[in-house]
Amino acid sequence: MNNTENTTFKSSFLREAHARGFIFQCTDADALDAAMAAGAITAYIGFDPTAESLHVGNALSLMALRLLQRHGHRPIALMGGGTAKIGDPSFRDEARALMDDGKLSHNLNGIEKSLRQFLNFDDPQSGARLANNAEWLDRLSYLTLLRDVGVHFSVNRMLSFDSVKQRLEREQGLTFLEFNYSILQSYDFRELNRRYGCVLQMGGSDQWGNIVAGIDLVRRTDGKQVFGLTTPLVTTASGAKMGKSARGATWVSAAMLPVFEYWQFWRNTEDADVGRFLKLFTDLPVEECERLGALEGAGINEAKKILATEATAICHGRDAAEDAAETARRTFEQGQIAADLPRKTLPAALFDDGVPAFRLLAEAGLATSNGEARRLIRGGGARINDMIVADENLLVTRDDLRDGVVKLSSGKKHHLLVAPD
Repeated sequence: MNNTENTTFKSSFLREAHARGFIFQCTDADALDAAMAAGAITAYIGFDPTAESLHVGNALSLMALRLLQRHGHRPIALMGGGTAKIGDPSFRDEARALMDDGKLSHNLNGIEKSLRQFLNFDDPQSGARLANNAEWLDRLSYLTLLRDVGVHFSVNRMLSFDSVKQRLEREQGLTFLEFNYSILQSYDFRELNRRYGCVLQMGGSDQWGNIVAGIDLVRRTDGKQVFGLTTPLVTTASGAKMGKSARGATWVSAAMLPVFEYWQFWRNTEDADVGRFLKLFTDLPVEECERLGALEGAGINEAKKILATEATAICHGRDAAEDAAETARRTFEQGQIAADLPRKTLPAALFDDGVPAFRLLAEAGLATSNGEARRLIRGGGARINDMIVADENLLVTRDDLRDGVVKLSSGKKHHLLVAPD
């Protein structure tokens, strides 16, 4: 492991990755730097298909591959069609639920679409390669794995991995099935090295133990030097885990989360995070990110809009991002009810006797429960038709509808139109 805090890199990728804050840990940084400066290399990150879309929590890994590709190197996006049948136990309280083949296939199709939103798979020189570890893991003999791979793994060392230690310390138990995950991920690295000359595995900081194990396996069995690089765990300035909201994960699939709400997620970034997130989640030059992040007052709000538009453009395309920005401008700056603002339909009869404001927020999905809605209103974080709601029991009736629509705002988190039948 190398501390890259004060390293001056020769390779353009590592230089920019360091400036943007992508590097948390790196094995033999000097040798990796020399290899990348000498010519294009191949690197990979794995994505297990635990859902039918990737989410903002995966965005840092996606942007790391995107940056690698922009500097002329070839990324491999490895889908875990094989490892998903076990589940990564890293820093989880309990085992993942096992998926049937139909659900797994459905999720893999969705993950591939998510990957194509961020990476270019068509460039003949540095086009990303899509791989699925089920291609080799499904055919792997267990006895062969034990004899040729398992012999190189020390149980004592595997028990020292933070991801395993935390699980055992919490007395949650770790199944033998999950314990094999690190071995299979190491096998993936060796297989990608043999097939495609992949010499670098990247991943989140929680993958450090698994990555180091893979490096060691390649060295022991094939006598080759390969490398590992991890990205930091991203939390907001207030300590929240990146990508989580009151409504759950912030999906990159427009079918699971409207583009406008994806744009709003980035628009609602905390002031202290703007410069950092611009560097991590947009393609804007580092100097411009730092300039925008240093703005104050009204200027930082404009910087947030730039962050939202640039991040959305990467994920959903420039036109969709500009449309989302225009929808926000018309709705929240001009007070108009934009036709393309996300809507949630509720029964018209609900408004006959009036709906308490707290219930309306919860029904619309702007709070996860009535209790959370009440707390939101008490804190002054809710608006109905652009007016702050002071009374959580305020009744919203048909008289409050504007052309059959009531406009709701949940602080800076979400904005939604509720249109009764």
